[in-house]
Amino acid sequence: MTILIATSVVRGSRQGESHGGVYLVDLDHQRVAQAVDWNTTNIDWQGRGWDRGLRGIAFDGGKVLIAASDELFVYDRDFNNLASYRSPHLKHCHEIFRYKRRLYLASTGYDSVLGFDLDELKFTWGLHIGPVADGFRGLPFLPGAVDGPPPSNELHINNVHCTPQGLYISGMRTGGLLRYTGKRIEKVVSLPPGIHNAQPYRDGVLFNDTSSDQVRFISADKRRAFQVPSYDPEFLTHTDFDDSKTARQAFGRGLCDIGNGVIAAGSSPSTITLHDFESMKTTLSINLTMDIRNAIHGLEVWPFDMT
Repeated sequence: MTILIATSVVRGSRQGESHGGVYLVDLDHQRVAQAVDWNTTNIDWQGRGWDRGLRGIAFDGGKVLIAASDELFVYDRDFNNLASYRSPHLKHCHEIFRYKRRLYLASTGYDSVLGFDLDELKFTWGLHIGPVADGFRGLPFLPGAVDGPPPSNELHINNVHCTPQGLYISGMRTGGLLRYTGKRIEKVVSLPPGIHNAQPYRDGVLFNDTSSDQVRFISADKRRAFQVPSYDPEFLTHTDFDDSKTARQAFGRGLCDIGNGVIAAGSSPSTITLHDFESMKTTLSINLTMDIRNAIHGLEVWPFDMT
């Protein structure tokens, strides 16, 4: 049985309404169960997604780590909330990624990546990224320190991914996939603006080309693309909002490797679609809701036995 875990953000929701959640999606039986309904009122409600919803997902042993805009939550596999952690430098968090004993979090509101020590259970490292004449520079800092970086969203950093080769960072305005080696930041490959979830995959880079409504893979000798699904507007709900400012369908975000050449991609209204890179076919699409405001954010393979 293949289970995915997905988080969502309800863009444009109002106070008192659910503005996101956590879902378990059984791909074999095409069933969806909502595990968490996120309806806290202690957030900033202005603008599109803003503080709404739940974001990146990671796992540590038997624990489920899920980021909100400015807080890291720890759940057990039954989604009992065990703990939560904050940092003054965590704002508009997007994706998160665990590597060894550190959790990396993309802090979009500070053009930074934060490191959370999974043994000490605190934020112990930060990297502020900014453009310079010949590329990018990364300045390490201690999260919460008074001399840390000021708020900024110049690059809109929305994804982080770590391997032995380095820390990979990307965003809507990074112009490509960046890699931090511990000494410097280099651009590994140029990518179009407006991307999400850029990450090394096989011999190239996999990403949501959100501005073009496509899931794309590029390498030195290959180009592959799958179209993000869209629906007849007649069947969409909550369309009484100005889509140009609040939400639109076919907004691609959320991406994970299932294995054997199959990847899962998220989009709005909350839909999870499987693409097979061997056959170049879209093999399955599961819709969670037709609410145009409801968009998939985080997407991962559920690692625990459901029996």
